[in-house]
Amino acid sequence: MSGRFKIAQLQYVDLAGFLRGVEIPYESLENSRFPAALDGSSVYGFAKIERSDLLLEPVFETLKPIPWQPEAVRVLSRIYEPGGSRYGRDPRLLAERVKSYMEAQGFKPLVGVEVEFFLYRALKVRVSSPQRGLGYSIKTLEGPEDSSYFTQPKRAYHAVEPADPLIDFRVEFSKALEALGYKNLISHHEVAVSQVEVSLASGDPVYAGDEVVTAKWVARNVARRMGLAALFMPKPVYGDNGSGMHIHVSLWDLEGKVNMIAGDYGGLSETARYFIGGLIEHARSLAAIVAPTTNSYRRLVPGYEAPVYCIWGYYNRSSIVRIPATSNSGKLRIEFRAPDPTANPYLALAATLMAGLDGIKRKLDPGDPYEGNAYKLSREELRRLGIKTLPSSLTEALEELGSDREYLKPVFTDDLIDTYIEVKRVEAEEVNMRPHPYEFYMYANL
Repeated sequence: MSGRFKIAQLQYVDLAGFLRGVEIPYESLENSRFPAALDGSSVYGFAKIERSDLLLEPVFETLKPIPWQPEAVRVLSRIYEPGGSRYGRDPRLLAERVKSYMEAQGFKPLVGVEVEFFLYRALKVRVSSPQRGLGYSIKTLEGPEDSSYFTQPKRAYHAVEPADPLIDFRVEFSKALEALGYKNLISHHEVAVSQVEVSLASGDPVYAGDEVVTAKWVARNVARRMGLAALFMPKPVYGDNGSGMHIHVSLWDLEGKVNMIAGDYGGLSETARYFIGGLIEHARSLAAIVAPTTNSYRRLVPGYEAPVYCIWGYYNRSSIVRIPATSNSGKLRIEFRAPDPTANPYLALAATLMAGLDGIKRKLDPGDPYEGNAYKLSREELRRLGIKTLPSSLTEALEELGSDREYLKPVFTDDLIDTYIEVKRVEAEEVNMRPHPYEFYMYANL
């Protein structure tokens, strides 16, 4: 293989979920356990400048040729300190820890992820200066001004050609993802204009985290080569559905033969009910990790297939947790609908599993499944039923995480949680301090 390839790109993910990478000669992969280093002080939320050197160890099972770079390979990496110990703020480490921790409790978690995102012909962000204002504009492939065949807001689900011009992207995306060792099981046009959904193959938390990281990287590169922009912001457009990153979980015995969430309680086991109870119990603090941007809370509003109320149900897309219809018990799973694609997948998967595991340990009963349309509940009905809501802002979610964190241990350390909260608090303050264009529309004449 070394004769064909000249370059290897070592990739890793920071706390906020940004994918980063460094290129080295291909042969360097064979000459050292740590063939590349990074300046941790230049990665916000990583190391201080006085102790900034960190090392990258290739995860060779992820090494694959880059489909659009014929002389290059890509490999994901683990992050180490110079002394040889694993770096505690490496997000991938959390997925590895939660896998081991759950297996020690007798569970083999199987995780599958659906990722929704937007594809635009052009995305322009204008920042004339921090003091003089900003704005953005979007150009789609399927608006009435762009094509004789177009889709309408909230009505584009499963659109087909010619109204769906995104199928060419989905085909190329699937081929590139498979070339990198992962599988797109299902893809289709989603509900919003210019929105697609891809359903990725299931695996353990480490595999699933690697897969989501890879899928986002592939989507951006395939889109760029087709003259498009892939956007994973959950709510770029007012009045249309936003993008989620739904996490599907089943728990198996250590031999992988028995789906431990299947049982006699409406098809669910006590273990499944308690897992759901843990998700609902910790939903408000989980939000800081699974819906981690200020834009996330533009999506989490009633009426757009985004969960707001901390309830569960069978087949119910207005609930934060739902049990999808399945053809057999082997496919039975729990779907957590709060996450969105701006989440760091390693952190989101680890936190989701730890919340559910806490429910199992404490035998948290989630109550009866909710069968109605939760979006139609009034505030009085919510209070009467004792239904909690998700936070309405990133700042509120971070406060919840600060006070409700014990369930995340021992997979998450206090150092990582505190650093994560600080990184995200700075993001929230950056947005909160700046005037919003719509404020001018509302208040300019007051």
